[in-house]
Amino acid sequence: MTPQPSPFLAACRGSRPERTPVWFMRQAGRSLPEYRRAREGISMLESCRRPELVTQITLQPVHRYGVDAAILYSDIVLPLQAVGIDLDIVPGVGPVIAEPFRTRGDLDRLPELDAAHVPFITQAVTDLVALLGDVPLIGFAGAPFTLASYLVEGGPSRDLTRTKALLHGDPGLWKSLLDRLSQISGEYLRVQLAAGASAVQLFDSWAGTLEPVDYRDRVLPASAAVLARAAAERPDAPRIHFGVGTGELLGSMGRPAGASVVGVDFRVPLDEAVRRIGPDTAVQGNLDPAVLLAPWPVVRERVLRILRQGAGAHGHVFNLGHGVPPGADPQVLKKIVDLVHDTVPDARE
Repeated sequence: MTPQPSPFLAACRGSRPERTPVWFMRQAGRSLPEYRRAREGISMLESCRRPELVTQITLQPVHRYGVDAAILYSDIVLPLQAVGIDLDIVPGVGPVIAEPFRTRGDLDRLPELDAAHVPFITQAVTDLVALLGDVPLIGFAGAPFTLASYLVEGGPSRDLTRTKALLHGDPGLWKSLLDRLSQISGEYLRVQLAAGASAVQLFDSWAGTLEPVDYRDRVLPASAAVLARAAAERPDAPRIHFGVGTGELLGSMGRPAGASVVGVDFRVPLDEAVRRIGPDTAVQGNLDPAVLLAPWPVVRERVLRILRQGAGAHGHVFNLGHGVPPGADPQVLKKIVDLVHDTVPDARE
């Protein structure tokens, strides 16, 4: 008998599985007491370099919640560190770069990535695929624009002044930087797919700060190159493209970028996002993470509303519109998984 595709993979490919699949961005993280115990005394980036710990943490939400997909426990700046960039993730701050990028000479500090830079990722993915069985594993990488913003700003920034100044003031250097980063992110995804990941997600945390014309002309080509590299390795593997605050960019983030699924944050109603993205691309999302802290009747109503809004999409994977916050109650997340699974798709339409 031919095995049936998982609900997650089926929805990503535009089919209507018997139940709506669900997973949560940042599902393996600080909201879980078992995660906090596993990470005790170990820095974020160090934990990402230990295959046995990555495996343990990645599996935690699968066992606790019964989600339809696992996502590799890692961080978007890990491949930058792997190629030699001096950086650290500072608690309460985020990624901090020791020597920010300012000139063309800084490109010499950014070599191409290959599998030999990240053997721990290959090992972790291989181990996870063997343990997950029929549950798909999602690999991921940071999009070139977001990685560039950390390199140029030296760390997180709300206005990205230096990044935008470089984008507008030295288009040649900007393109060279994004080309380097697209190779790094694209190869990072390829390594995960080659090791057995079933799908990948490209995170663009800061793209929502851009005007649509600047995104289309100066950023989208690099993200499309990342997704094309993933598609060349595994054409059948879904490619999810997610950004924060990207409501005005949704029309570019799907087929024009080479994505098969667009992740939608919580700022745009899902049915409106479907209209902007177009009819041939699945969607993922998009419960506001803050709603997790509300009383259950509020959470339930919002979940059911999103399921109704996603009914007209090419395919719908239920998720949050951003990551699970540290203060979320794991019991609420479990109840959401059960509610999504128990809501028959035909009843929503």
